[in-house]
Amino acid sequence: MAARQAAGVAKRGRAASAGTPEGQAAFARRRAALMRQLQHGAHGAAAVFVSGRESRRNGDVDHVFRQSSTFYYLTGFEEPDTVAVLRPGHAEPYVLFVRPHDPQMAVWVGPRAGIEGAKAEFGADLAYPIEELEERLPAVLDGVDTVYFSLGADERVERLLSRIVAMRRGAGQHGAVAIERLADPFPLVAELRLIKSREEITALQRAIDITGAGIEAAMRATRPGMHEYEVQAVLEAEYRRLGSPRDGFPSIVAAGANSCTLHYTSNRAPIRNGDLLLLDTGAEVDYYGADVSRTFPANGRFTPAQRAVYDIVWEAQRQAMSIVKPGVRFNDVHDRAVRVLVEGLRDLGVLSGRPSALVKSGAYAPYYMHATSHWLGMDVHDVGRYREGGESVALRPGMVLTVEPGLYITDAQAPRELRGIGVRIEDDVLVTRDGFENLSGAIPSKAEELEELVGRG
Repeated sequence: MAARQAAGVAKRGRAASAGTPEGQAAFARRRAALMRQLQHGAHGAAAVFVSGRESRRNGDVDHVFRQSSTFYYLTGFEEPDTVAVLRPGHAEPYVLFVRPHDPQMAVWVGPRAGIEGAKAEFGADLAYPIEELEERLPAVLDGVDTVYFSLGADERVERLLSRIVAMRRGAGQHGAVAIERLADPFPLVAELRLIKSREEITALQRAIDITGAGIEAAMRATRPGMHEYEVQAVLEAEYRRLGSPRDGFPSIVAAGANSCTLHYTSNRAPIRNGDLLLLDTGAEVDYYGADVSRTFPANGRFTPAQRAVYDIVWEAQRQAMSIVKPGVRFNDVHDRAVRVLVEGLRDLGVLSGRPSALVKSGAYAPYYMHATSHWLGMDVHDVGRYREGGESVALRPGMVLTVEPGLYITDAQAPRELRGIGVRIEDDVLVTRDGFENLSGAIPSKAEELEELVGRG
């Protein structure tokens, strides 16, 4: 199965690189869509975006740099210390401030796109050295009365914008256009990012396929006596082998009672015979990351208690996913999963009472304390509102959400054979025009499929 999964990854191919005309077309469409939404007064608007910055790890070593998701979404530009300005209606609407190419630095860390590359490869109408930001940004913003910028995003740019606003306020007495409005562009960008394009779904599907290949390889390699980090090594080696440059988030490889810690990432414990092993993981491709969870017996056979809990979670996921379609409320997916989980907890003897009363009182919360879904895309918990106008948002085609019910039984009052069992099953679901597509559905999740895979490497 893992070989077939890997073959499927190879067949899908890669999305066009950001530095190619094909790749840049997608970023240009996104910029144009955002600029159409920028509102202003009697004069024009501009939006200012700041890239990520390099961060020191220790000594003279930096953390591996990953571009800010929103900055990459709009520009495709992966270098740090960059500022982008969008000016709708202007003859030169897209301006980049970048680090110039430095031949001496290129010997150590490789070439930069530089001024010419920003224009030729990344579609900027104008490009300037980042060192000239203070000098040139006032002129770039000349004539607009509204500036979109997310306060708190960058102190240097925030201070500069404050000075420009003050300067234009004084110049307004002599006929200059004052900046009358500062607005946050984040809600507008988040709404664009919430609905995935064909290119985005292609990248996300590839990340999911690679994740599936890694999970299957890890299942096949798992045996009691290994450590969690050994399984993690198998998992992430497959990601790198198949072309994912990094993980979307730190992998969770949790054996036994560790599976009841939701964001367990130390991954150092031994895996014992009789343990369940919970993997929550996702490869990243072209800045889009998967998020998939599978829980399986380390020795290849569920105990009766483990199987009983697993079947409840599996059924909760099946029913929750089955209702996904346009018009369904985001919280409806969670509510459907909770009802199934509560009935299961009652059947296991963990809870007692009428299911409706148990749901209303939240009696299930010690065993299921997280939401069933979150948006997925460039960030593992992707941008986009969950509530609007006091109501849960309605699902629309192009949205991608996880469906990930779970049960985590640590209560000393629970039946002894259930204590220390943690199960989560998570898939990545695309809302389509008439229902849904489980993008990670090819990754085995049925109990019998898992038992056939584990330890068969």
